[in-house]
Amino acid sequence: MFIKEAALLVLTFLFADCSTPTTNSVIDPSATDTTGAPVETRSPNSNYKPAFPGQTRIGSVKTTTPYEGKVLSKDLKRPWGITTLPDGRFLITQKEGTMRIATTTGQLSAAITGIPPVNSGGQGGLLGVTIDPQFATNRMVYWVFSESTSAGNLTAVAKGSLSADEKRIENASIIYRATPAFPNTMHYGGRILVDKSGNLIVSTGERSDLETRPQAQHLNSALGKIVRITKDGQPATGNPFMGQSGARPELYSYGHRNVQGLAFHPETGDLWESEMGPQGGDELNRIQPGLNYGWPTIGYGLEYSGQKVGAGITQQAGMEQPVYYWDPVLSPSGMTFCSSNNIAEWKNNLFMTGLNSQHIARLVIKNNKVTGEERLLANEGQRFRDITVGKDGALYAITDEGRLYRLGK
Repeated sequence: MFIKEAALLVLTFLFADCSTPTTNSVIDPSATDTTGAPVETRSPNSNYKPAFPGQTRIGSVKTTTPYEGKVLSKDLKRPWGITTLPDGRFLITQKEGTMRIATTTGQLSAAITGIPPVNSGGQGGLLGVTIDPQFATNRMVYWVFSESTSAGNLTAVAKGSLSADEKRIENASIIYRATPAFPNTMHYGGRILVDKSGNLIVSTGERSDLETRPQAQHLNSALGKIVRITKDGQPATGNPFMGQSGARPELYSYGHRNVQGLAFHPETGDLWESEMGPQGGDELNRIQPGLNYGWPTIGYGLEYSGQKVGAGITQQAGMEQPVYYWDPVLSPSGMTFCSSNNIAEWKNNLFMTGLNSQHIARLVIKNNKVTGEERLLANEGQRFRDITVGKDGALYAITDEGRLYRLGK
């Protein structure tokens, strides 16, 4: 079915920094089983065929509820990660190695120091951040960063407590290093979550180089993995490869390229991730412990030269298919499920920040399948880096260009 004109509502986004409003036609996806044409209209890079219907270029949906996309601040410096504090403010990492606190009105603290040195070259720096569930009493912060060592650079995890005056991180310590190190500045992964058992879920990259790429498939390497560790950096009890000869006990899943998105579904508790493909083949996956997600053996992208990756196959026994993929790329970075009723039709939808695609992707997911896609803030010209749900139920997103946005009623 085509979208009926009678169902369209016109709403206006009033941006804090714009004198000219933009308009957006919307339709309630919950009111009908139909969707519009896919949001992607460009030709794909490859001629690969999806493994099942709806694996890519699903029909579009439109938000019906009037909402505002508002710029709260333009004064962040290369922000990378954002997490919500118990009092409703936000803790934000900045790529060069400091953190800031932002209020819901966009006021920014001075730079928070006391963080171990980062290598901010290339794709590296101070990356993902999360707080302890007991932060209100222990002030503990966990973060991921790229560290320089004598053997090269690697993805590292650290923790420390935020001082009472909020000016520094105290007693910072590095608790985990994703080895082996490699002398480049690419594909660090870098997201971090606390799971329901109180352990840390951390993503790494396979470091991009042809030399390191195969290690995404190697269980004796931490590259191209999702790892599950304790708050002291030890392998977490119950990990799928614990006790297996030749396998690292901290590994949770493998066969990943560059995972910059991690989120738990608010109802099922399932772990979802997004990872960047090469030229095409960005993926959304539902992560299950011990499974192989295929890179670089299978995938839906091409080398940047236009050549096939490896044998150029998209399926192989024992390797998981992505729930959804993009070609051309979204360049997905941070993501979050919307667990609030601020905008009822957004509840349990997944929101993913796009870098070179310069928008936030809203994905409607039902029964572990993507059933609709929408592009938000696509006219802002920003590389959206990370997103979180605020205490007020609205979405808050940061961009490489230094902006902090609020999306909601």
